[in-house]
Amino acid sequence: MNTVDFFKKIFQKKAGSNFKKEIRNILGFKPVNLSLYKTALTHRSVREGADENNERLEYLGDAILSALIADYLFKRYPYKEEGFLTEMRSKMVNRQQLNDIAIRMGLKKVTLYNKMDGSLKTSQIFGNTLEALVGAIYLDHGYRKTSKWVMECIVLPHMFMDDLEVLEINHKNKLYGWANKNGRQLEFETLNEKLENGRRLFTVAATIDGQYIAEGKAFNKKDASQIAAQLAVEKLGIINADSIVDESENGRTGQPS
Repeated sequence: MNTVDFFKKIFQKKAGSNFKKEIRNILGFKPVNLSLYKTALTHRSVREGADENNERLEYLGDAILSALIADYLFKRYPYKEEGFLTEMRSKMVNRQQLNDIAIRMGLKKVTLYNKMDGSLKTSQIFGNTLEALVGAIYLDHGYRKTSKWVMECIVLPHMFMDDLEVLEINHKNKLYGWANKNGRQLEFETLNEKLENGRRLFTVAATIDGQYIAEGKAFNKKDASQIAAQLAVEKLGIINADSIVDESENGRTGQPS
């Protein structure tokens, strides 16, 4: 072994040790199969292979997390109808919610992604990473351990049920309700569609009476339009369908960025 290989091996060992410590701090327990967690924290922008990035684990974790939340809600609300339970689950596992939780948990610091890609910084990849992490824990430790971790590390410290019960997460519905009540024409227009690291990135604008209000970007039109609606609701100060918008202050016109 030459000098270069010797130091390379030392640095790799140190990096592996640091990762093991970081992931243990996040999990609160010792991982067995460390490679699962490395994959869970690797975005496709830096690893394109299906067995190298976290998309397969995200798929698995999404299903497991949804099942765990459904079970939790079923037991917490024994007299609530199916519609209420479905809406509450959507509030708990929607992309923005999971992304915010992931960042608070410190996943942004340990996720491996292309930091030069500006669109990724404003997307919700860390919520996807959290789902992938759930998938990794399931494969590494099984369903019971995963259920315990989800409750203790996601639901109880980050999801406040009383607040979620009254939270409005469908900003498009809120905006449509306000527009219909006030005789306004609300439309969502796709401004741009381009490839970012092999995925289609959509830019969708919310317009009222033909005037640009706000825009959102995401890797599907549904999420992009929801982001645009949320920004429009915030910009116009809409609380409900009866809200009166001060157009002189908020302004209805604008230009796409």
